[in-house]
Amino acid sequence: MWKTINNGNGTYQDIGQGPAVVLIHGFSENNEVWKPQQEALSGDCRLILPNLPGTGKSQLTEGLTIAAMADYVYSILLAENIKEAVVIGHSMGGYVALALLQQHPEVIKGLGLFHSTAAADTEEKKDTRRKSMAFIQQHGGELFTRQTIPNLFSPATKTKKPELVEACIDMCVQCPDESLIAYTNAMMQRPDLTGLLTSVTTPVLFVIGKDDNAVAPASVIQQVMLPKTSNVFIFEEVGHMGMWEKIEASNHLLKQFISFCQL
Repeated sequence: MWKTINNGNGTYQDIGQGPAVVLIHGFSENNEVWKPQQEALSGDCRLILPNLPGTGKSQLTEGLTIAAMADYVYSILLAENIKEAVVIGHSMGGYVALALLQQHPEVIKGLGLFHSTAAADTEEKKDTRRKSMAFIQQHGGELFTRQTIPNLFSPATKTKKPELVEACIDMCVQCPDESLIAYTNAMMQRPDLTGLLTSVTTPVLFVIGKDDNAVAPASVIQQVMLPKTSNVFIFEEVGHMGMWEKIEASNHLLKQFISFCQL
């Protein structure tokens, strides 16, 4: 079921019944990125799937930050009277999930970092993001998306399932240029939250793609020992899009993690 919030300026889906699970999409995506997981999880869970401000029918807000996106997700939980939830974010969505943990730790039943990291951008990464924003401003978001999305998939996926790359491009080209720029700037400005992982008391899920070009696997592996309780999955022949590249395996590990968080 589609719902709205903030006087109709924000949209999200509310699907299924059971323990609440929030699935947060990443950069340039919308909540359709989690479509392969919806049927598998909604039989046992209540899925909340936000469209973050600036994507889908959710309006972009001025001065958007990762913390502001976390506030947006929190406002949905308040509106639905959800006291606690397992919160899982893909890529930029993981940054939002971490910010939500920092701001409202009481609502986090479990934290999932799906191809994401608690570390801030390196100076090299920030420089890359500045170049990306300049490219979008000069050439437009569609060309940027068509050039960058294939890099998010493993060589094996691009060879065996090229239709997945095209489907991802079709989804991501819907994101407006101004949103792409706002998201890029928000990610560039986000703080380092690796210290937060040392104090988190709820389970943390790390999903790592061995061929991930967007979030270096080695940097994430350094973080998995920080939380008190970590669940770690490293996918072979997966880049940055494991929920599409390995659907059944992703659904299985998400089910396992969600069940573990209810113990």
